[in-house]
Amino acid sequence: MSKGKRRAGIAVYCIALVLIYDLIYSNFFHNPSEPIPGRPNDEYDHGFAPNFSGSRPWGGLRYPFFTNSLGFVDSTVREVPMKSESRRVILIGDSFTEAIGLAFHDTFAGMLSRAGQERTDKIEFLNAGVASYSPAIYYKKIKHIIESGVEFDELVVFSDLSDVTDEAADYFCIDDDPRYRAHCVLPSPQTSEARPKAFSLQSHFYILDQTRQLILRQMRKRILYPAQDWLGTEKRKAVRTHRSAWTIADFDVGDWYQPLGIEGGIARSLQNMQALADLLASRHIPLTIVVYPWPMQLDLNDRESRQVAIWRDFCARNCKEFINLFPAFFAEKDANENWYERLFIHGDIHYSAEGNRLMFRELSVRLLRDPGTPRASPSINATAKARP
Repeated sequence: MSKGKRRAGIAVYCIALVLIYDLIYSNFFHNPSEPIPGRPNDEYDHGFAPNFSGSRPWGGLRYPFFTNSLGFVDSTVREVPMKSESRRVILIGDSFTEAIGLAFHDTFAGMLSRAGQERTDKIEFLNAGVASYSPAIYYKKIKHIIESGVEFDELVVFSDLSDVTDEAADYFCIDDDPRYRAHCVLPSPQTSEARPKAFSLQSHFYILDQTRQLILRQMRKRILYPAQDWLGTEKRKAVRTHRSAWTIADFDVGDWYQPLGIEGGIARSLQNMQALADLLASRHIPLTIVVYPWPMQLDLNDRESRQVAIWRDFCARNCKEFINLFPAFFAEKDANENWYERLFIHGDIHYSAEGNRLMFRELSVRLLRDPGTPRASPSINATAKARP
């Protein structure tokens, strides 16, 4: 079969799935009056509405969801002052930092927040993470937060594997660099779309692919997994996806990293992270970067991942600290044959409550210690030089 026919077949298949899913969802599950937390933003593309109280769906899951007065994910609706009486640390990242699919108390950010408040010398953790963030947004959102008058003592960026994908293919309309803004395609005056986003045929395939994955997750959860549990058969397989495939040698990523390509996405990631590091340095705010694996990296034994090497080198010049969670997750994999079921939401790439507890245990060694305390030597491989 030719490449064109195969793509046409995939398109027809995905459209059929979309229509079937839309029919079922619209008639049996969707409540059009239900409020949603997401909001477009002219400066940093998207975020959450402040003081939101409700729930958030993800695949077949639905979980309680709250934001505070800053529009950050929180345990409840509450007013957050511009300046904290205690040490304040802001966390930012994408859906892994938002911890999509889990109630706040089951997320590593929620656990850090609770532990920080239980200390005699309190530490306030604020979670600014939102699904589909990447370095262009990290920089623009933190710049906005600072200019809005919010004061904080440290920033922790959770650099996700999908950041390179997003920087290669998206968020061109908010980028300061004219080379990247040249790829921006604004919506026409006739369209009601509020979110400026690069338009391409590939982006439509991505949306269809995401919808297909949503349907497959539901089929796995409601049919396949119960059958496997009842029969005691086949081990569930880790999810593989193009969004983290750039670290795997000789893996065919197709056109998913266009228009910049993998190397262009890495270069843009580094440029926007450098802008963020320089902004923080000008305000004497230390930066910490955390990296962690997706199921694909664990499944394919990507222990010396390019993700780790890139941000370790970056942090040697720009960070207070670099925290590598790959060794901790690989240790769990090596010790448990059912590592995927333990650490990830079934049929998904995101960490389960247990995966988040593992993150918390490793991060607490670094992020909950007093600022003047010498760095410990936990199981995580954190190698970074202090800013000169």
